[in-house]
Amino acid sequence: MYDSDHGITTGAVARHLGVSPTTVRSWDRRYGIGPLDRGDGRHRRWTPADVAMLEEMCRLTASGVPPAEAARTVRRARSSPDAPPVGSAAPVPAAAPVTPAGEAVPVTPAGEPVPVPAAGEAVPEPASRARRPTAGSGLPLGAVRQECRGLARAAVRLDSPAMEELLRTALAEYGLVTSWEEIMAPTLHAVGKKWESSEDRYVEVEHLLSWHISTTLRRMAASGSPAASQAPPVVLACVPSEQHTLPLEALAAGLAERGLPLRMFGAAVPAEALDAAVRRSGPAAVALWSQGRSTAHHALALHVARTAFGVRGARTAPLVLLAGPGWRGVPPAPGTVRPSGLREALAVISRLYGQAADAGERAGREEAAGAAG
Repeated sequence: MYDSDHGITTGAVARHLGVSPTTVRSWDRRYGIGPLDRGDGRHRRWTPADVAMLEEMCRLTASGVPPAEAARTVRRARSSPDAPPVGSAAPVPAAAPVTPAGEAVPVTPAGEPVPVPAAGEAVPEPASRARRPTAGSGLPLGAVRQECRGLARAAVRLDSPAMEELLRTALAEYGLVTSWEEIMAPTLHAVGKKWESSEDRYVEVEHLLSWHISTTLRRMAASGSPAASQAPPVVLACVPSEQHTLPLEALAAGLAERGLPLRMFGAAVPAEALDAAVRRSGPAAVALWSQGRSTAHHALALHVARTAFGVRGARTAPLVLLAGPGWRGVPPAPGTVRPSGLREALAVISRLYGQAADAGERAGREEAAGAAG
């Protein structure tokens, strides 16, 4: 993260902290919370010690301390001869929780650490009422991306502008799949775990974060979806009684990013309505989301997979994607597949449309050859 000779830029510091670059510059201008070494005098370059100072500023303001007072506290700590040295090998001030690698951990408004899972850990929707973890239990932190930490910090501060900027930057830099799997979903998981382990506190953090992620994904889906397409669409729906839609919204954004047509029906779609939607739209694939085993509807999935449509003699049926952890433990029935995550679901659907395009080209060549003969 750091250049030992030149430090890091304000933009990199802002992403690490989960604030906007404007906030970092404002703290420097208003309160004197800036880098000690300004290089050529034009560009701010932040050392590890400078970043540790800003981390303490974030911790204090997140716990309710007014910014001016927090800045005075931080400046006194930096100027005090008794203050512990802060550098690349030194810990963040004791008031801020740190990971085993010495990195700052996102904190709640009460100053408690927010647990963040490792990048490869399975990520359920945050609002699911899983078994509450035991007191004091934590999740691995070492492999989490800095962007994930920054988004968590912005969420616990209820900093909407920072969340919007962090999500927009992540999508532009890493694309949808990496942003969902390594930034959005792990942060949602962390906030949900904190909510589950804190007697229903911090629900407002989860709601605001979920809303911003949903808004970002829907905006992407709307901007990338083809205006008109003759190809059969992909139908996206939650099974009856299932309310968690964010993973389906991520899939919708991924399909739109690839220019594939889709129809999103959202949460808790009744069986009769899903049946009607499939028969009327004639989809190439149907993605059914189930968050938990209690909502997985295997009979409905099998019914959809057997629903045939089209002209007599050339009827076809959709491929059904059993999406979500609710489908685990039961072998997929004929006509269904169970993707392991967003990346695999997009690959399965993309191959389906690729095969259809190849078949169309072959039919066109055969028709042209027949006409020439």
